[in-house]
This record gives sequence, structure tokens and C-alpha cells, in this order.
Amino acid sequence: MNILLVEDEKRIADFVCAGLREQGWTITHCADGNTGLTHAESGTFDLLLLDIMVPGKDGLAILKSIRRKGMATPVILLTARNELEDRVDGLNAGADDYLPKPFFVEELVARVHAVARRIAGDRQNLLRVGALTLDRIAREVKIAKNGKDDIIEMTAREFSLLEYLARSPGRAFTRTQILEHVWGYDFDPNTNVVDVCIQRIRRKIDQADDDSLIEAVRGVGYRFRKLAG
Repeated sequence: MNILLVEDEKRIADFVCAGLREQGWTITHCADGNTGLTHAESGTFDLLLLDIMVPGKDGLAILKSIRRKGMATPVILLTARNELEDRVDGLNAGADDYLPKPFFVEELVARVHAVARRIAGDRQNLLRVGALTLDRIAREVKIAKNGKDDIIEMTAREFSLLEYLARSPGRAFTRTQILEHVWGYDFDPNTNVVDVCIQRIRRKIDQADDDSLIEAVRGVGYRFRKLAG
């Protein structure tokens, strides 16, 4: 795990870095918030440990900045300020956890492990293909447009079909396979329900008519386009 620590108190930074490195993690330390913000916005870290009271941009400012940019990097706030209002402000700004000083490094390690497990669980429930994000728990589809995520309204059937194809980009599925998985019944050569549903989904998710994310495969059925990279 690659962790960024933004902490201006050398004693605390030293014991935190030592304790986390013992876990086999890579730690980058910054003593001021301006440098910390630059590192945080690089997107190269798996988790951020932010002290609220640091010179330059404070920890809350860094947190708010990355969340405004749509960055979901997990954040644990470290601070001597333990008032309820401060904790609420941090959590409302998008912090994943909050650890008041003084603390034992063993507790911090446990908090990092807990956040990592929670994030890993969330990621298993999210399916990302290109600009599309499918939330399998909320049954919600989002598409990235102009730097933000737009929610795409989907029926339950449309979501199931899109999820089925998007789980295996580049793989072609027959109409029979799609009918059996999404509708739960055998293929009827006279039905066009698959084609109609595909057209509805295309109208909702495609950003250009000639660049559909769902491709028709002649003589087979449909596949979700395999994106480069």
C-alpha cells in the first residue's frame, strides 16, 4: 500500500512512518499542506493520512479539494482537535475515518486495515468499464461526462442486461444466452425483446451514435465493446 502522510510534527511523523513501514507499506511524508495537496492530487496514493492543523493548506482543505475533483482516495484525518463539530465536519467533507491525537501507532494501523477492507468491499460492488460505473448494490449506473458523473436512469431489466455484457467486455453473447440470463426463459425466435432493450440502453449510455458501447455481432448477438487500455 502506498500511503501519503501530511503531518508537521516531526515526532509524530517519525513514529507513524516507522510503524507503517513495519507493515511493509510505502510512506511519503510532507510537513506542509501545500506540498501535501500536490501529492494528494497526483492520484498515486492508496490512502491519505491528513493532519488537520498543518502549515499552508490544512487537512480539511486538502480533503475537500480532492473530493471536488471526484477523487475517491481513502482519507483518515489526524488531529488534536477532538470536538464533535470538527469530527462531523471532517466526515461530512468525505473523510473515511477520524483519529484524535494522541494515539498509538497500533490503533492507526488497525484503522488503515479497516478502511482498506471497506474500500476493497466497495470496489467489488462497483463495475467500471471506460466512462461507465455500475453499482451492483444500489443498482445504479453513472457515466463520466465533463468531469462529473451523471446518473443514468435504468429499469431493472436494462441494468441486468448491461451488467451481464459489461462484466465481459469483448465477449459476444447470443440472444439465447441473454434471454436466459436476463429474462429467465428460453429463446423464442419470434421475439425481439433483446434487441429492443439493447436499443433503449444504447440511447441512454452512448455519447455518439457511431460509437456505441454495445456492438452487434453478425450471426451471434451482442457484446460490450472492449476499450483500449
